[in-house]
Amino acid sequence: MTSPATSPRGRLIVFEGTEGAGKTTQAARLADALRDGGTSAVIVREPGATWLGEKIRGLLLDAHVDIDHRAEVFLFLAARAQLVPTLREHLASGTTVIADRFFLSTYAYQVAGRGLPADLVRSANALAVGDLVPDLTLLLTLPGGAGMARKQSDGSKQDRIERAGVDFHRRVAAAFEASVSPAWQQAHPECGVIVNIDASGAEPAVGARVRAAVTARWPGLL
Repeated sequence: MTSPATSPRGRLIVFEGTEGAGKTTQAARLADALRDGGTSAVIVREPGATWLGEKIRGLLLDAHVDIDHRAEVFLFLAARAQLVPTLREHLASGTTVIADRFFLSTYAYQVAGRGLPADLVRSANALAVGDLVPDLTLLLTLPGGAGMARKQSDGSKQDRIERAGVDFHRRVAAAFEASVSPAWQQAHPECGVIVNIDASGAEPAVGARVRAAVTARWPGLL
């Protein structure tokens, strides 16, 4: 007697990068490409994608009050913990999940940017996500300051994180840059495989680099 067929596990693909790197745009392009090829795909954002996550997003990004750095990281992790069961359901059904930010942003923004202790943040993050690890993280990178310049040029209102100051964003960018090294990834297996993507140039050109990185990981997927 044969067992009933089960769907293969989906993939968790994460887009990371500094402000203005184009994560949201490229996540949508990749999702469209996957769907065109017959792969079920959904997009989620952090913080957000659940009722609680969206409420927390408003507190973290739209608030014009001081939020203690420790409170900030717990709010991000609470939103992530609420999202993880949804991610697991999608993955178990064979759906590819494309996340606009995940683990790596915690290290860049709260550890490097805010100066919180890495070991304690790592432990708290493990409580939030369990053993869930991204299958691939695509780190969109731009020359120093280019991302913030993009954000300012589009006329959109800056959120609380974007208003954190030049030194803060330099620390964040340096942390992202460090994460592409094999040594960093070996020391942080909870972040999975991280691939650097040059985010400069026109959107279709960046999209082609994203597709190439995904295809290198999973030949024939796109």
